Amino acid sequence: MSNYIMPNYYLKVFYVLVLLLLPAAGSILGFNSTAQIKCIDRERQALLNFKHGLIDFFDMLSTWRDDDNSRDCCKWKGIQCDPQTGHVTVLRLRGGSFPQYLTGTVNITSLLALQNIQHLDLSSNRFLWSHIPELMGSLTNLRYLNLSYSYFCGNIPTQLGSLTHLLSLDLSHNYLLRGDIPYKLGSLTNLRYLDLSYNNLDGKIPSQIGNLSQLKYLDLSENSFSRTLSFQVGNFPSLDTLRLAGDFDVKAKDAKWLSNLGSLTHLAFNGIHNAEALQMIHSPKLRELRLVDCSLSDTHIHSLFYSRSNFSNSLTILDLSSNMLTSSTFQLLSNFSLNLQELYLSQNNIVLSSPVHSTFPSLVILDLSYNKMTSSVFQCIFNFSSKLQNLYLRNCSLRDDSFLMSAISITNSSSSLVSLDLSSNLLKSSSIFYWFFNCTTNLRTLELNDNMLEGPIPDGFGKEMNSLEVLSLFRNKLQGEIPSFFGNMCTLQSLDLSNNKLSGNISSFIQNSSWCNKQVFQSLFLSDNQITGILPMSIALLSELEILLLDGNCLEGDVTESHLSKFSKLRLLSLSDNSLSLKIVPNWVPPFQIISLELRSCKLGPSFPSWLQTQRSLLYLDISENRLNGSVPKWFWNNLHNVESLYMSQNNISGAIPNNISLKLFNRPSIFLNSNNFEGKIPQFLLQASDLRLSDNKFSDLFSFVCDQRTYVMATLDLSNNQLKGQLPDCWKSVHQLLFLDLSNNKLSGKIPVSMDSLVELEVLVLRNNNLTGELASTLKNCSNLIMLDVAENMFFGPIPSWIGENMQQLIILNMRGNHFSGHFPIQLCYLKHIQFLDLSRNMLSKGIPSCLKNLTDDGKEHQHK
Repeated sequence: MSNYIMPNYYLKVFYVLVLLLLPAAGSILGFNSTAQIKCIDRERQALLNFKHGLIDFFDMLSTWRDDDNSRDCCKWKGIQCDPQTGHVTVLRLRGGSFPQYLTGTVNITSLLALQNIQHLDLSSNRFLWSHIPELMGSLTNLRYLNLSYSYFCGNIPTQLGSLTHLLSLDLSHNYLLRGDIPYKLGSLTNLRYLDLSYNNLDGKIPSQIGNLSQLKYLDLSENSFSRTLSFQVGNFPSLDTLRLAGDFDVKAKDAKWLSNLGSLTHLAFNGIHNAEALQMIHSPKLRELRLVDCSLSDTHIHSLFYSRSNFSNSLTILDLSSNMLTSSTFQLLSNFSLNLQELYLSQNNIVLSSPVHSTFPSLVILDLSYNKMTSSVFQCIFNFSSKLQNLYLRNCSLRDDSFLMSAISITNSSSSLVSLDLSSNLLKSSSIFYWFFNCTTNLRTLELNDNMLEGPIPDGFGKEMNSLEVLSLFRNKLQGEIPSFFGNMCTLQSLDLSNNKLSGNISSFIQNSSWCNKQVFQSLFLSDNQITGILPMSIALLSELEILLLDGNCLEGDVTESHLSKFSKLRLLSLSDNSLSLKIVPNWVPPFQIISLELRSCKLGPSFPSWLQTQRSLLYLDISENRLNGSVPKWFWNNLHNVESLYMSQNNISGAIPNNISLKLFNRPSIFLNSNNFEGKIPQFLLQASDLRLSDNKFSDLFSFVCDQRTYVMATLDLSNNQLKGQLPDCWKSVHQLLFLDLSNNKLSGKIPVSMDSLVELEVLVLRNNNLTGELASTLKNCSNLIMLDVAENMFFGPIPSWIGENMQQLIILNMRGNHFSGHFPIQLCYLKHIQFLDLSRNMLSKGIPSCLKNLTDDGKEHQHK
């Protein structure tokens, strides 16, 4: 559930339509059927060059072709042209509903030929780790620029300040954008819409933002700005939406500009801990007010709403989540605004007693999650509002006795309610299902996950809840067979029964249902139960499935391509941890493009599954523990551009990984290839992984892998139990962001190299059981974040360095056994206040460990000295 994004989204749509005066007949996909003049050749070629840098897994640019039938780029998807001149004016490549998106490189140089472009939308794509191109500032005719939700990183280029015709700029929800807001954005004096929310911007908000006097919408929330609010919002006489979030030091005397915002209709002040400043809100047109995490008490709310009743008739949305409010505020608000439609009070100190009498005549959405309602009683009706449609009571300590029935109460049931969230409560008895189908029969969404529900689900539930579309029951203790009535609930689209104790034969569930909902049924979650039997061919009846999760059960038998041949829309499939055998013919071409495929321990082997070559959209792949033999074909590595997680561990895969692959891993994936028989050199393209596990193989060369002139953002590297030999390479700056490094149980020799002083973020360093020698290099001084240092079973000599205690005070585990350290125990080790395991045995120390080290565990004490 999103309390914040959806209203924001509709406002964006409104402003875009108003500000840009888009033709009502314009296609959302950008087709221009009325254009009489074909596109200009050089602009068509520019678009094709731009396409060349993109990776289009989902055929979003399928119409962008350089053939005789598609030469008119004005008819390409996402393109609009001026009907008089043929110049491209609109490029709209917004990613669609999941999982459609573009990735790759934004080659803005190619677009410089489009000097008449006014509208550029690259939002909702995955340009992970790409910077916003500085040359975007050269498209000086732009009126609309939207790069939101596209994972851009780095700084906002100052060159965007050159787009002086810009009316709308949206860089929100990139999360990795950092640095200051460029002061040159203050030059965009025509700007009406500015959204920089949900990034990692810091520093001061430049005072030049106050120059944007025509702004109607301003959102700077969810960043890391300094506490000073250095611009005057009072300079925005037309502003109707303002969203700020963060620990701004807004003094009451400096907040007078709030009282001047007479046009304000939407205000969000999240995380601003100054209740006095909130008293300056004078907005008779205010429709939405969000004061989340502002340390507000009942007194503050009483003062604000009693003294500022000038917006009591206009307010329709109020969010006071994550404050310190009690039931007193809840009672006050029920009398405050007759027009209040949405009320969010989650994570407060509200304790509602029995019965609940507060009434809100217009309320449609109410969120009381994460409050205490242990003594509340609902007799077939939630007495909050006769118009209530969405009620969220997550984690409210509700018990079975909170839900009672009587003949009278059934007559007055909550007929308007369509969505109910009772997840993470204390519900146990399956009798709660009787309450639902007697009292809330119009529900479309019901969430009961993370309770303690036991026993079977009664048959009456399936017969009466005939409007239900989404049912979530995961992480309970439900028993018995999967009720076949779920297949007779003709509107059901998503069913989640995972993490229960359901048993019985899956064939009975599939074959004993009418599946009148098969045209709308999209998601089936049955993971982690005790379901038995073979997967029946009749599973193909559910041809509209997008998600099928059956992992962690007791299924057995063969799964062939015939089981899966009808699933053209399948996006997530998990069959892991059963007793299944996948027997798929090598030349099979699946009808789907899968995003997440989990086939752990499914007996895929011995040959590598060649049908994976057709899957170009994989983000997550787990084929570990599958008895795979032989080498991995080169095409597989070349298809990993988009992968986020790859698990191939615990097979019998052998051979070398090709080292001549020029592959860009756009998503900095986790790659687990451990416990195989890979050998030879480690290819450098694997340096792009964020988490790389290569332990228990036969890799032999570390130097050619680590020594790259480029730098990478790898966090975890595990190369333990290989056949690495030679000296430790002196080029660790390329992976200076490492948090975990394990090179144990190899044949590495020589001294610890100087460049290891660049590993300042390192938390775990394991060099155990090699042939390393010399004194323990002082270059490790910089590794002050270490919590584990293990250099046991090497040939280090000399005194134990005193700087270990001085510089590594976060250490929990220190293992130096089996070396040639000598001399006294340095008293500086007494600075290790967090140490729990210390092993210095099998060295040549002259004294034992002093009593100053009090935190050693029993295991640690066994190895204190020798």
